[in-house]
Amino acid sequence: MEYRNLGRSGLKVSTLCLGTMTFGEADERSFMHKVGCDEATSFAIMDRALEQGINFFDTADVYGQDGLSERVIGRWFADRGRRDDVVLATKFRFRMSPGPNGTGASRRRIVAAVEASLRRLQTDRIDLYQIHMQDSDTPEEEIVRALDDLVRAGKVLYLGASNYAAYRLVDSLWIARSEHRARFVALQAQYSLLVRELEREHVPVCRDFGLGILPWSPLAGGFLSGKYRRDQPPPEGARLERWKERLASADNPRSWAIIDALDAIAAELGSTPATVALAWLIQRPAVTSVIFGARSLEQLGDNLKAAALTLPSAAIARLDEASAFELGYPYDFIGRTQNGRW
Repeated sequence: MEYRNLGRSGLKVSTLCLGTMTFGEADERSFMHKVGCDEATSFAIMDRALEQGINFFDTADVYGQDGLSERVIGRWFADRGRRDDVVLATKFRFRMSPGPNGTGASRRRIVAAVEASLRRLQTDRIDLYQIHMQDSDTPEEEIVRALDDLVRAGKVLYLGASNYAAYRLVDSLWIARSEHRARFVALQAQYSLLVRELEREHVPVCRDFGLGILPWSPLAGGFLSGKYRRDQPPPEGARLERWKERLASADNPRSWAIIDALDAIAAELGSTPATVALAWLIQRPAVTSVIFGARSLEQLGDNLKAAALTLPSAAIARLDEASAFELGYPYDFIGRTQNGRW
């Protein structure tokens, strides 16, 4: 397992991060109903992940219902005594209680959210605390100051953002710098061979400002796992069998060209499409660690293989070409001019 600094920080994390959204069996109130795994399986997955060198776990207060994923991890910490072996990341922002202040990123909400997560996780600190999405109703100055207070109090060690527009991310970084506050060291964002729009602005911002990118949904909800084939129904029990709109949006020539390239390269390397897709992300600029989920030890084992796979440059070029997308204005105009065409 390779370990990298998390952005421009001294914290070292494994290049694969265990996403825990599926931990615990959520009831019908949760969007994770019937797609999670039971607590015993969750414990076994965390045990095996640590054994294989993964030291980075990611969760969120909203995963499951009533903080289910955090509570499962907290009970695992209490049972196994492995808290210091894990770089623990969690997130806040989305609704956890009724009323006007049950969601968002006001100072009041941030203080309440971190205390609730600490209780559920049965720990005295969170290694990486991330705002799950920007809050357009709260000034960024208020968010930066509240998060900085948590760092100064020792309840949080590092800060991260998720699902931020690039302009808002730069705004937050500038406020933190000018006011001498703790700043974000990581950006968690959707990124995969299928979803590359992050490369327009976020990747350059993260590279220039020293933020480590933590891709979520690296297999595009399972579409890149090797289970899906052109003109064939999804396999029974697969996640995208339930999320039909998401599967329909991927039914286009570009998506199937990506699948064809993954299949061919996986066959040439004696690997699997999922492993190749994860390895491609690990080798992208500014990526620190790729977040993957697992509902079984078998899924965990398959995904772990990506940490040991270094794709040849020719394979990367083929995947880049198959997954190329329109940058749009002004990026394409800038690119053509910068490359000497004008």
